[in-house]
Amino acid sequence: MNDAKNMFGHNFIEYASYVIKDRAIPDLDDGLKPVQRRILHVMNEIDDGRFNKVANIVGSTMQYHPHGDASIYSALVTLANKELFIDRQGNFGNIYTGDEASAARYIEARLNSLAKEVLYNKDLTEYVDSYDGRNKEPVILPAKIPVLLLLGCEGIAVGMSTKILPHNFNELLEAQIKILKGEKITIYPDFIQGGIMDIADYQDGNGKVKIRAKIDIQDDKTLLIRDIPFGLTTDTLITSIEDATKKDRLGIISIKDFTAENVCIEIKVGRGESAKETLKTLYACTKCEMSLSVNVVVINDNKPSEMNITDILRHNTKRLVFLLEKELNIEKVKLNQRLHDLTLEQIFIENRIYKKIEEKTTFEDVINTVETEMNKYKKLFIRELIREDIDKLLEIKIKRISRFDIENYKKTRDDIVTNIKQIDINLMDIRRYTITYITNLIKKYGKSYPRKTKIEKFEKISVKEVALPDIRVYWDKNSGFFGTDVRGDKYFTVSKFDKFLIVKANGVYKVINIDSKVFIDTDVLYLDLFNDKKEFSLLYKDTLTNIVYAKKFKIEKFLTNKEYNLFPLNNGKVEYLSNNFSDEIVIQYKKTPKQKLDKEKFSFKNVEEKKPLVKGVIVTKKEIVNIESL
Repeated sequence: MNDAKNMFGHNFIEYASYVIKDRAIPDLDDGLKPVQRRILHVMNEIDDGRFNKVANIVGSTMQYHPHGDASIYSALVTLANKELFIDRQGNFGNIYTGDEASAARYIEARLNSLAKEVLYNKDLTEYVDSYDGRNKEPVILPAKIPVLLLLGCEGIAVGMSTKILPHNFNELLEAQIKILKGEKITIYPDFIQGGIMDIADYQDGNGKVKIRAKIDIQDDKTLLIRDIPFGLTTDTLITSIEDATKKDRLGIISIKDFTAENVCIEIKVGRGESAKETLKTLYACTKCEMSLSVNVVVINDNKPSEMNITDILRHNTKRLVFLLEKELNIEKVKLNQRLHDLTLEQIFIENRIYKKIEEKTTFEDVINTVETEMNKYKKLFIRELIREDIDKLLEIKIKRISRFDIENYKKTRDDIVTNIKQIDINLMDIRRYTITYITNLIKKYGKSYPRKTKIEKFEKISVKEVALPDIRVYWDKNSGFFGTDVRGDKYFTVSKFDKFLIVKANGVYKVINIDSKVFIDTDVLYLDLFNDKKEFSLLYKDTLTNIVYAKKFKIEKFLTNKEYNLFPLNNGKVEYLSNNFSDEIVIQYKKTPKQKLDKEKFSFKNVEEKKPLVKGVIVTKKEIVNIESL
């Protein structure tokens, strides 16, 4: 039993690790999942500048990716539709309508110039055996731009998930320049679908963003949707609008989808409705506004790690500096080798050392002669002479010797020396060199990647705020009943989201929902739509002491249908209640002997706002017979 339990636990851990590292979670260094990396590797291997059938790319990728052609085809189409690294030819589907791409044998793709420039360098790439040992595949591509933040990523693994939103090419590269200069950065998402975005809660990639469709008001009866929220299609958006219409939340008479290369959905509003009010309802009640929660999990140093956007970009920038420095050092080694080879060739040809081996009878004598003669010019060498150098000299063809041009050799050597000096300068100030590299990328490719998503601060629109007031609720004061099935003198036209505030003569209040018929009592002094912003002025009397108090208050917190008190007395009585904070009133008192004033003015302007259970200020101890508002 224990053996089986241990085996199950071990196998589960192995499976979980595989799904996390090799399928669902992207690598921090190149920002790619394994299937994406293998596709891009294959496309580079077979690249000849022409388009290749997607079917051929998929077939070649299967040599590296052991999960079938369907997953490779889907990943390739998705990657191509990001419009970053792959040129497309044929029907790759429509990201707006959700239409699928044509079969792999009908569509073609190739790497674009950006991909070739920033993703590949065999000298910087580590390779490992493919799953069957027949091929070599890259562990990580030497990406020189922040691919992870450009593409975005979504994946679900065992016990964890990641959702990283795509960002703008120019803004990311400009932020990298700021990082290199030691300046602060702020980066926000950008979606190929466009739309409008509120980034108030983005929290550097570990919060959420609100996104809206871009909707234009063509006229008072017509709305045009021009951009859709990220992650939606026109079909899913229209379905959400139709659902809201069926629930009587929208007064729409027609929806027409004219989307092709650009989004265009026409909405006609019904009689008695306006496009301006309908626009608010679309944002409140449909998927025209959505909230996207984000969660940054990546593979960092071969382990899953939670990060934020700034940390990722700083890591990518540090890695870019490392790659460029390594690239310069490799280039310097190559140039020094080339300079060494040219120097030896020049010495070998100019001094006719090749003539001195013509009469040698053994290959060993030839080698020794060349070595002896070449070492006479040792002070001109770039480095020491080795056997491999001698072999190269002996491979020079007589045709090349006969056409030897000393001036051309000198020019070539001078150019190499100049390049080596420039590399040394760049290595001494690698930060400046990196900034120049990034700046050149922006100049070369930046125009192709303008920001598409507009950043705005959204005004909060609640469902209650835009709900149609299509319910009539009655109040029969004499019977004390209230509801939609009651018939009385007073009624309200409301929506199903509205609530009502009831205040009785003894100061007890409660907030209730709309119902068909409910008994609220016959001693109700106040009944109206509840609004937590509404301000009240109150006079009440302690019936035991006859003291009258004044206070101002708001009702902001409550439980529906639960009774509360407006004042901290069980024996109180409401004398005056108004929803105006600045009321001025005239209080008339009961006439008594020796009483100097029968009435006086009182203003609530200087009375402080208090909580419902706070007494308030004393107004009088006289008995009140009437109160009038001024």
